Amino acid sequence: MKRFAALLVSCALLCQSLSGCGAREEAPAQSLSQTENIVVEGTQIRLSDDGITVDGAAISTSDTDGVYAANDIVFYPEGQNFTFGEGTEADAHSQPEADAHTVVHITQPGTYVLSGCLSAGQVAVDLGDESEEDPEAVVTLVLNGVDIACSVAPAVIFYNVYECGSANAETASETVDTTAAGANVIIADGTENNITGSYVARIYKPDSVELNEDGTEVLDAKKLHKYDAAFYSKRTMNVNSGGAGTGVLNIMAENEGLDSELHLTINGGNINITSGNDGINTNEDNVSVTTINGGNVNIVVNGSTGEGDGIDSNGWLVINGGSVTAAACAFSGDAGIDSDMGIHINGGTVMASGHMLDRLEDGGQNYAVFTFSDTQPGGSTYVLKNAAGETVTACTPVNDFSILVVSSPDLAEGEYTFWRDEVQLAAAFGMGGGMMGGRRPGGMMGADGNVQPPEPPIGMEHMMPPEGMTFPERMEMPERPEGMEPPEGGRGGDWTQGGGEPSSAFNIADGSNYFSGVAAVS
Repeated sequence: MKRFAALLVSCALLCQSLSGCGAREEAPAQSLSQTENIVVEGTQIRLSDDGITVDGAAISTSDTDGVYAANDIVFYPEGQNFTFGEGTEADAHSQPEADAHTVVHITQPGTYVLSGCLSAGQVAVDLGDESEEDPEAVVTLVLNGVDIACSVAPAVIFYNVYECGSANAETASETVDTTAAGANVIIADGTENNITGSYVARIYKPDSVELNEDGTEVLDAKKLHKYDAAFYSKRTMNVNSGGAGTGVLNIMAENEGLDSELHLTINGGNINITSGNDGINTNEDNVSVTTINGGNVNIVVNGSTGEGDGIDSNGWLVINGGSVTAAACAFSGDAGIDSDMGIHINGGTVMASGHMLDRLEDGGQNYAVFTFSDTQPGGSTYVLKNAAGETVTACTPVNDFSILVVSSPDLAEGEYTFWRDEVQLAAAFGMGGGMMGGRRPGGMMGADGNVQPPEPPIGMEHMMPPEGMTFPERMEMPERPEGMEPPEGGRGGDWTQGGGEPSSAFNIADGSNYFSGVAAVS
């Protein structure tokens, strides 16, 4: 609760400034809520701490209606023993705290337009257990100037709607079509929307718990509830923008930010995520696909949980367009973009910073990976300039990092210089042209190969790893693969490691490009 208190205070202050929240109906002209008078078709749900309306009438409290309100939020209660679930004292909440939350239930297919403010509540979509197999069980939530805060669970959650995808790992691939998904979100043009949420730790199904002979340990149990993110879907989810793509969605998360249990496709919108753990997560092992086709996605992991990738897919990550900026936790071995099955950058602009590198696949669009000899402090601007001295890409990572991934349609083959603010950088080792596919070693490696956690940035001292969290003792630098000698005049980049002087010329070849030992020119 301590790490979440600041988020709730911010949301409460924001709600006070918005129209539609209690006695503050006459909001000043500069209020964010002035964007809410955009007319969007669908069932109009107007949120307010003083009363929720549906198409202008007071919301029902009967669970037989398509939209109704109740105080029945799913959360992890305090005072439970180990047979209840995997939650700790830090994950638990009191019954009075939970009861303070109003849940807006949506139980019928359709389009629902959300506006207004709910400072303690949740929007929950559940069309029933059989809806997973029903192609008509589709709900679209239009975010039309809405602010929702929840301190005990996700602020928005899709429980049961149509699932258009398959969880079969044998047929899974990085290409999925999610257009028929039952969970859909539209960020209305011209609006700013704020979702501040918590999470629910794993709760067991009561009749599924198997204990050891002594009754002191859970050997096996099935999941009843586990919802890690502020904005969460148990089914495949699409996130779209309005026609102009000017809407904004801000997600502030105690744990993870935007999650889907199967696939997640982002087609547009301006999405800003600040999270204690992973900014985006899709979590079906070897199956899930996170696809970004457009929009602007900006992620900062503040590390309040002690770790966190910018984007973490337990299957594939595919970036086809848009802009992605992802800053991983400043002090843990996590990546700006992370995927178990492979990362495909086919288009768009990508700037990902962290302390680890996951598998990037060749093809689609040129990319460069820079591994620094020392941890880089957040706040500096890193610039690639072409032979003419023109800036091709530039980024300013927020958090400390040691690995930077850059990709852009403008990153053409050629020779570049690399700069940190006004300081020119050089690389001890470089290679390009797709000569080494698959995973490259990463980590917070100093010149001696030892992994050292960086000092926290000013103002983030409280976000150092929790007690008991340790770093790997050593991560070896790679040896040059046998048979992979430096290319002679080809497009394979340049090898400068092994007695040679660091090179300030960064040769970008077609495909993948790796540079290590990056440091200031001496």
